[in-house]
Amino acid sequence: MKTLYIIRHAKSSWKFDVTDHERPLNERGLNDANLIGAKLKTIIKSVDQVLCSDAKRAQMTAKIILSHLDFSDTIFRLEPKLYDFDGYQVVEVIKNCSDKINSLMIFGHNHALTSIANAYGSKLIDNLPTSGVVAVQFDVLHWKDVSVGENLFTLFPKEIR
Repeated sequence: MKTLYIIRHAKSSWKFDVTDHERPLNERGLNDANLIGAKLKTIIKSVDQVLCSDAKRAQMTAKIILSHLDFSDTIFRLEPKLYDFDGYQVVEVIKNCSDKINSLMIFGHNHALTSIANAYGSKLIDNLPTSGVVAVQFDVLHWKDVSVGENLFTLFPKEIR
């Protein structure tokens, strides 16, 4: 069995004169990431690997959410290919994941993550909101074999605000 936790970065700010890659979270994003992290602590006990887009907003989201979880820092890695908006590189990252890893958490961007949640999940979602989480489990031994799995849960900030 393989489990994939798909997490979209929290709400970011357009206030600053920085590139898209360098945009930070805004106040709502900071609050929502903390809400999601606190809720995930009650749901997820461990993961084997955490991969995060190298965009500032994704890194900030991951840092906040992971601060609520008791995971080792050694499982965290920045993955530039997750700075992807159509999903092709995200799928490549997932399918090339080591088979020693049974649970993978990724932090990335829309529209890629909504597309992947819908392609791999058993329940369609209209849009993965900022700070949203979709957990999907696959009955496979190898990441290269993932296709449609079973949604374990979805978690959106508006559900817990």
